[in-house]
Parts: sequence; C-alpha cells; structure tokens
Amino acid sequence: MAEFVSAGRTVPAGNGWNWIVQGWEIFKRQPGIWIALLVIYFVIVVVLAFIPVLGSLANIALGPVFTAGMLLGCRALEQGGELKVGHLFEGFRERFGVLVKVGLLYLAANVVIALAAGLTMGASVFRLMSGDADIGEVIGAAMGLLLAALIALALMLPVLMAIWFAPPLVVFNQLGAIDALKASFAACLKNFVPFLVYGLILLGMAIVASIPFGLGWLVLGPVLVASLYTAYRDIFFS
Repeated sequence: MAEFVSAGRTVPAGNGWNWIVQGWEIFKRQPGIWIALLVIYFVIVVVLAFIPVLGSLANIALGPVFTAGMLLGCRALEQGGELKVGHLFEGFRERFGVLVKVGLLYLAANVVIALAAGLTMGASVFRLMSGDADIGEVIGAAMGLLLAALIALALMLPVLMAIWFAPPLVVFNQLGAIDALKASFAACLKNFVPFLVYGLILLGMAIVASIPFGLGWLVLGPVLVASLYTAYRDIFFS
C-alpha cells in the first residue's frame, strides 16, 4: 500500500511528461462525462462572471472546491469506479469550509499582487492616458508597465506553487488550508525541473488546443485536471 509523504518527494524530470500521459489515460476511460462535466463548470463560471464583482470573487474562491470535486472523480476512476457529473459538486460536501478558505487565501494573494503591480506602474500611466504625455513620459510608462508585469509574474509563481496541490491535500489528506498551501509550495519547489518539463509541454498543447475556436480545451481541460491528480499521487505517495 502506498504511503503518504507529507513533505512530498523529489521525482525525475521525465515524470512531468508521465503526469500528462497518465492524465490522458484517466480521461480516456469516460471522455463523454469528462467533457460534459467541463462544459457544466464553464457555464457556472460564465454565469457567475455576469454578477458584478461578487461573481468574479466567487469564481476564484470556489475554484478549489470544484477542483477537489473533479479530483474525487479521478480517484473514483483510479479505484475502478465511475466518473459522474455529480463529482463536480463533491467538494461542497467534502471539506467545503477548508477548500473555500484556500480559495479566499488565493484571492487575497491575487489582490495583493494586483495592488503591487498597480503601484509599480505609477502615475505615469495615468498621465499617458490623458494624451498630454511627451516622449519621455511614454517611455517611462512603457517601462513601468514592463516592470509591473515582471513583478506580477515573480509574485504569482510562488502563489501558483502554493495553490497547485492544496485541493487534493485538503480533501484527501485532511490538511488545513495553511498546511496544504505550505506542503504544496514545498513539493513544487522540490520538483522544479519536472514541473518545468510539464509546463512547457502543456504550453504547447494549450496553443494547439486554442487554435480550433478553443475546442481542444474540451479534451485538454480534463487531461490537465487528471494530470494534477497523477502528479499529486506521484509526489506525495511512495
């Protein structure tokens, strides 16, 4: 029986590709249900987005809840069971409060990053928008935008590392929100190279999936979720 490694373990670089392959295998078991599940989730996201301010905040806060539900579906398939559309909402029954806390912490981090980027751009951007800027101010505004983008990217990377494995650690291993975020960050840091391989491959796949009106995401989306599950199993179990 596999043993849970709370701090995560370091895996070979090639495992980044293996996570995607194994995610594809999970998707192939019930592709129709996976696609239906993804479409329903997309509709929910769009409907919430039409609610001013609160809808967008809810989308971010509930992200880990829906992710956990889909990961529970992955576990069901792995154990020989069936994936059901209802799995999408399982996170509302399994550790809902902790999963929402993870989402709220992620939301707070995004707000801080947005504020930091905004402050970096400074008043020069507003001056540029007024139409009265000279060439020096245009160059200054452009540099400010570039610097803001670099700062946002630098700050966002550790946030994504912390959130990546948090949902499965909460729902499968009963960790609290803070502990799950810490464990996820540490595991991603240990496995920077396989994640680099994983990310570059997914980037290429995302470009291809986006070409035919984004229809490729009907497949890539579920594979991405399933690869999150296979990566979690690979890193946190020995």
